Amino acid sequence: MVKQRRGSRFARQRARRSVHVGFDRLVDRAIASIPTRFRTALDGVAVVIADEPTPEQLRENGLGREETLYGLYEGVPLDEWGGDWLPVPTRILIFRLPLEEDFPDPDDLADEVRITVLHELAHHLGIHDEDRLRELGID
Repeated sequence: MVKQRRGSRFARQRARRSVHVGFDRLVDRAIASIPTRFRTALDGVAVVIADEPTPEQLRENGLGREETLYGLYEGVPLDEWGGDWLPVPTRILIFRLPLEEDFPDPDDLADEVRITVLHELAHHLGIHDEDRLRELGID
């Protein structure tokens, strides 16, 4: 998920000095809040928490200096999957440090983690159009 940084530079510096305990619980809560009929689409998808995107991931997404990734979907979306294909590893990456830096308030962080998880799930479900994701409120 490519994002313009929304937090202030001061907030990012302050967040760097503090550690948010329970980030994995925020991701778990975000997943648990997804309606069952959509949550089952995550069966076989690894949801991985990483500190931050690799330089290669940033490069592949054409990110500029003031942009970051909060999450990333890697795999074959369900609407493109063929029954005769060999299994391909599918994962959703949630990047902890950019989220914590941009959202030092715990409530804002929880909201953005949920939006990020939903955004990446939408990609897995085959919704790729960023305008459509904005319409759904998960941009």
